[in-house]
Amino acid sequence: MANSEIDAIDRRILTILQENGRLSNQEIAERINLSPSPCLRRIRRLEESGVIRGYVALLDAQRLGLDLLAYVSVRLEKGGGRAFSPHGEATHADLFGAAVQTWPEVVACHAMTGEMDYLLRVQVEDMAHFSRFVQDQLLRHPSVIDVKSSFSLEKIKETTALPIL
Repeated sequence: MANSEIDAIDRRILTILQENGRLSNQEIAERINLSPSPCLRRIRRLEESGVIRGYVALLDAQRLGLDLLAYVSVRLEKGGGRAFSPHGEATHADLFGAAVQTWPEVVACHAMTGEMDYLLRVQVEDMAHFSRFVQDQLLRHPSVIDVKSSFSLEKIKETTALPIL
């Protein structure tokens, strides 16, 4: 679905759902002054087009004992690019990407421009847990050649809501 196909009513629906994804169709329809049937059709169209990817419960990391948030920059061996090697085997990036999928401590991973190849958001219990993760997982990965970590001291803003323009 192209951005131009999302009208003002769709944007209001998306804003409401980002605030509370548990609202019923009836409640959403009332908030946007639309009858329930067309409201539901709009929501279904937004889901089917992939604008709405899914519905989740947002958990509080600290209440789950995951008190330490780290941002970890990772640099891989040369040839870490996204394309396959000339002989068809997996690249360092492919191997690293597959490994990241298996590490539950990594809650986000982004390929980056600049000096480092990846930025990881790592949520763990404490410094001991972080140390185990870095020593036992990250630094043991054969493609990783450099790691730099920064720790969150205070949460100023954190949202899952996207700006609906």
